[in-house]
Amino acid sequence: MAIEVELKFPLDAATPTAEDLSSRLVELGAAALPPRRQRDCYYAHPQRDFAVTDEALRIRDDQGRIFLTYKGPLLDPLAKTRRELETGLESAEVAAEIFEMLGFRPVRVVAKHRRPFHLTWQEVAVEAVIDEVDDLGTFVELETITDEAGHEAARDQLLALASNLGLEHGERRSYLGLLLARDEESTNRS
Repeated sequence: MAIEVELKFPLDAATPTAEDLSSRLVELGAAALPPRRQRDCYYAHPQRDFAVTDEALRIRDDQGRIFLTYKGPLLDPLAKTRRELETGLESAEVAAEIFEMLGFRPVRVVAKHRRPFHLTWQEVAVEAVIDEVDDLGTFVELETITDEAGHEAARDQLLALASNLGLEHGERRSYLGLLLARDEESTNRS
């Protein structure tokens, strides 16, 4: 079973800049990949509250490549560690129509400009990305895929990489969760 282990850090005045992080990642041997634009449409289950069960279901458009992703509940108190299942799709529109016909409803779109890097850190393959999330800000994510038995070691290796990069004060909430919280604050102020 594939387990995604992810750490996320907001970039602000107290953290390294995106440019500093890019340079540092390259110094550590990371390969910079072409930047890309992603658009994720998240869905709500008709009978189960994903906010309560801590699950997510989305359709991702990654510059014309379409993916369906399910993310299971969090497994770790320090990192965003969860089971993730993903498969390619032919059409985001057809998938969305199927979901809606089955009672799923769209919750929110998360759009971002992503600058990915691939590196090996302590013998672990890591994807580091700098995300500029529309209406939210800039973040860095460190992610690896492991099996259930290795998720704690993978988490510790990502924490060591984060420390090496000068990143502290991780954010466990997803971009969706952060945007929904911001939307709710805006509604309450109105």
